[in-house]
Amino acid sequence: MTDPEAARLNAAQLASPSYRLAALDQDFLLSDSMRGVRFMMEYAKAESALRAWGVRSTLVVFGSARIGENGDGQHSRWYAEARAFGRLASERGGAMQGAEGQPRDNVIATGGGPGIMGAANRGAHDVGAPSIGFNITLPHEQEPNPWSTPELTFRFHYFAMRKMHLAMRANALVVFPGGFGTFDELFELLTLRQTGKAPPIPIVLFDEGYWRSVIDFDVLVAHGMIAAADLQLFRFAEDAEGIWRTLLGCGVKPGESIE
Repeated sequence: MTDPEAARLNAAQLASPSYRLAALDQDFLLSDSMRGVRFMMEYAKAESALRAWGVRSTLVVFGSARIGENGDGQHSRWYAEARAFGRLASERGGAMQGAEGQPRDNVIATGGGPGIMGAANRGAHDVGAPSIGFNITLPHEQEPNPWSTPELTFRFHYFAMRKMHLAMRANALVVFPGGFGTFDELFELLTLRQTGKAPPIPIVLFDEGYWRSVIDFDVLVAHGMIAAADLQLFRFAEDAEGIWRTLLGCGVKPGESIE
C-alpha cells in the first residue's frame, strides 16, 4: 500500500475528534464531563502565577464597580480613599518586597473590574507596586481595569474558584460601599469567619454611615439571627489612614502573613 493510498484510507480516522490529543481538544475540555478538570485548572493557573511573583498574602478590597473618580455625592470621595488606601498599603505593607526570593505580603487584590476595584489597583500602581485583579466572565463582559499588574490579572468562569483565590491568601478584607456583588463577597467572608472556616482576619467596612443605613446589624442580633459577639467580626473606618490603623490594631503586620 502506497503512502498516498494509506492517507486516503485512514483520512476519516485522522479527522475524527476522538483522535485529537485530549489536551488540544477544546470540544472535549469544554464538555460537561470535564467540568471538574476546568475547575482545577482555574485554581492551578492563578496559583502558578501568584507563586511565581512571590505573593504570600493579600489585602482584599471589595466595592462597587459603579463608583467613578468624578462621581456624584460620596462617590468621588469613596474612589479617592480606595485609591489612597491601595497606595499606602502597598508602600507600607510589603508588596514591593520580593527581591532574592523574599515573599510579597499584603498585596492589593480586587475583583479586577472598574470603580472601587480599579481605584485600589490604581493606588498600588501609583507607587510601582504589583496588585492583583481576579476578574469574572459575565454575560455583559467585564474587562479588566488598566491598573492591575498584567501578569497578575486573571479571568475566571467559576465564581466559587474566584472567591477561593480572593480568600485563601487574605490578611484582611476592606469593603467599600457597594451593591449585591459587594454584599455577596462580604457575607461570604463574614460567614467563613463566623464559622471558623477562615483565619481570624480583620474585616473593615468603609463609611459606617453607609453600612448602617443599608444593613441594620442590630436588628439581626435582636431577632437572634446572629450573636451579639458576631458584631465584633468587623470594624468601621472613615479614611484610608483609618483603615490602615485598624488593620494594624487587628494584627496585620507589614511583611507577614496571617496563618
